[in-house]
Amino acid sequence: MCWMCNDKAELVGSPERRNFLKTAGVFGAALATGGVGAVSSAGAQEPPIPKNEIDGGDALKRLIDGNKRYVEGNITPADFQSTRAALAAGQNPFAAILGCADSRVAPELAFDTGRGDLFVVRVAGNVVTPEGLASLEFCVDVLGTQLIMVLGHEQCGAVKAAISSVQSGNQFPGHIQTLVELLRPPVQQAQGEKGDVLVNAIKANVQWGVTALQQASPILDKHFKAGTLKVVGGVYDLDTGKVTMVT
Repeated sequence: MCWMCNDKAELVGSPERRNFLKTAGVFGAALATGGVGAVSSAGAQEPPIPKNEIDGGDALKRLIDGNKRYVEGNITPADFQSTRAALAAGQNPFAAILGCADSRVAPELAFDTGRGDLFVVRVAGNVVTPEGLASLEFCVDVLGTQLIMVLGHEQCGAVKAAISSVQSGNQFPGHIQTLVELLRPPVQQAQGEKGDVLVNAIKANVQWGVTALQQASPILDKHFKAGTLKVVGGVYDLDTGKVTMVT
């Protein structure tokens, strides 16, 4: 994605995550010194889809309502042609989703949204990485989006792998182990909780992601503290399609 074509950190938590994400602060600092502001002011224009100019609370309600339609099978017929020309000139998504790369979970469908409505960052295990964080910083600071949802899902394979690594010491090939290490802290937390460890770990991982984004400097934490950014978590049920909020 080229920022110049658009019109419009350091994280707290475990040492493992801080180490993996430490480069994000350097990238974020570059944005804070004027790069993002220059892009935003130079390309100021009317939003492509005015209805997407809403605050975090209204954006969350819109997601919840859309998911209800999806679960009930009352999805809105797709109409790409009517918005194609407007979206060619820019974007202003009303919400951002940090979701898992699992092919069974498609946020645009799960929330019954149209093209240009959601800014979606997907990675196995819906973990926060420097690249994902930078993408969300752009969405919030440049595009003006006021809601981020960290979206996990039941039976997450990445979380299962992390549980296997924690419980049995299993090591995975290639870069998979790097991903597993990011999931280790919430899995370890879930180990000490009552109930199913996988269910608890999936929920804990979403909570870790929410906290990390709320406290990610130098951009997201500024918006969160100012009340111009809402960060929430949800878990998608593969059987029903329902997204349950995580608190």
